[in-house]
Amino acid sequence: MRAVAVLLLLLCTMFIDSAAHAEGGCPPGMIPEGGQGVMSCRPIPGYDQGKQQQPPVEWASKWGAIATDATTGSLGAVNGASSANRAEEGAIADCRSKGGANCKLQVSYSNGCGVMVLGNKVFNAKSAATIEEATRKGIAQCSAESDGCHVYYSGCSLPQRIQ
Repeated sequence: MRAVAVLLLLLCTMFIDSAAHAEGGCPPGMIPEGGQGVMSCRPIPGYDQGKQQQPPVEWASKWGAIATDATTGSLGAVNGASSANRAEEGAIADCRSKGGANCKLQVSYSNGCGVMVLGNKVFNAKSAATIEEATRKGIAQCSAESDGCHVYYSGCSLPQRIQ
């Protein structure tokens, strides 16, 4: 009787062990394929049928711009515009609304950030993917020509998910 129980336990262990390795280490929805020491995984036919496919994610580019009037010190900025032209025109209009008569575009950027850096003798505008990166660029250029460099303005125009 004891020998029969041991034999049954051994058979059950073998069955459980073979069931655990049935997928051959393949991820869900895949089955092993190959031979002679070469093994790969292939999709199980019909596995994804009935599952809803997700639509692709779509993004709309957003633009920003910075304009200044060096004579009056006026600064205009726009973020979140739908085109470069709208951002640039908006920044110049914002600069003029703050007293600038000779507003000039300093930088425009898409899906990123812009900064205006001021020093004792110079100013510059830089753009990059992040505020930190744009700041690094602006401070580096300013520091090469002036003392007292600091960020006067920063803003971002990040892409907007539309689907």
